[in-house]
Amino acid sequence: MIPSSRTADLVALGQERYLPVYRQRSMVLDRGQGARLWDIDGRDYVDFAAGIAVCSLGHADPDLVAALAEQAGRLWHTSNVFHSEPPLRLAAELAEASRFAERVFLCNSGAEANEAAIKLVRKWAAAQGREPARRVIVSFRGSFHGRTLAAVTATAQPKYQAGYEPLPGGFRYVDFNDATALEVAMAAGDVAAVLVEPVQGEGGVMPAAPGFLRGVRELCDHHRALLVLDEIQCGMGRTGTLFAHWQDQVVPDIVTLAKALGGGFPVGVLLAGPKVARAMQFGDHGTTFGGNPLAAAVARVALRKLSSPSLLANVSRQSGALRAGLEALNGELGLFSEVRGRGLMLGAVLAPAHAGRAGELLDRAAVQGLLLLQAGPDVLRFVPPLNIDDATLADGLQRLAAALR
Repeated sequence: MIPSSRTADLVALGQERYLPVYRQRSMVLDRGQGARLWDIDGRDYVDFAAGIAVCSLGHADPDLVAALAEQAGRLWHTSNVFHSEPPLRLAAELAEASRFAERVFLCNSGAEANEAAIKLVRKWAAAQGREPARRVIVSFRGSFHGRTLAAVTATAQPKYQAGYEPLPGGFRYVDFNDATALEVAMAAGDVAAVLVEPVQGEGGVMPAAPGFLRGVRELCDHHRALLVLDEIQCGMGRTGTLFAHWQDQVVPDIVTLAKALGGGFPVGVLLAGPKVARAMQFGDHGTTFGGNPLAAAVARVALRKLSSPSLLANVSRQSGALRAGLEALNGELGLFSEVRGRGLMLGAVLAPAHAGRAGELLDRAAVQGLLLLQAGPDVLRFVPPLNIDDATLADGLQRLAAALR
């Protein structure tokens, strides 16, 4: 795949002017339709990455485009000093869809939603009369909660924290899916909340073990702590139900959302249950752009479509097809030690002989016209649009086969 001079010039411009925090591939994407993308040289790609699980309805979904265009001709921004209708409607619809939330905070990203959750936990704990030393938040090794300073501290992966010390205090880490370790970590009575992803994304596409989240809920209740679920990547239909935690039969106190809810337009959400719905009052938190009419108008349409039985049925059906395709490839090539995850959030774990080569395989996939993600150096991550059709999924698997062979 030899880039054109235009592509080379644009890539060079990025290398010159971007803060060098990314390793982008030498292509410049230009347009998309459904689960396919084209670069400026006209090459087509099957998209199994969906903008890191963001483009939940693919690219250029006509209903999302129409919602954005209609709102763009009316009102772009008001700030939260004034009301506009789209965010008011979105908040009400999210609360109803969640089955637990009383209040909603609208923001711009997953990291911002998790920052709001951390602040809400601390504010609630303070209102309970707990001194600062008894406002600890427990999170799990392998988690990922964002790049802002508090969120990256909650992210129990040292590689994301290195060089940013001193980190904020008040966080404690335990191993994911280890209920005994969590019980020990909470024994001192100083824990205000447990923050957990029902399916860890960056941590290798690792689902909560059966019964684990119910056990976390019970420990939180016993120790008068809050249960905070980060569904930024695994929520909004990604696992086959609108909310991932519905499969675990737990009721949270706080849920954070982003990614899929905007279908590609930046949006973040904190959902607050009865215990914490009134813990923050006027002036306690805020955002300039959060809940802007453009994002809310798009998210309302995305929420309606992501809630539809037909889309959720497609997630389950295509999950089975993707698993079957990966298992067939593995039978031929023996590259994977397991395929894990839920719905259309799957991780193919590289066998020991191929450990550490996920990045290389992503490069090879791109050459064959397939966009993939990794979840660490040892896991290929598959998060295609939730409405991907049979033919496009099959085409993507064929391109994957060519790359892996």
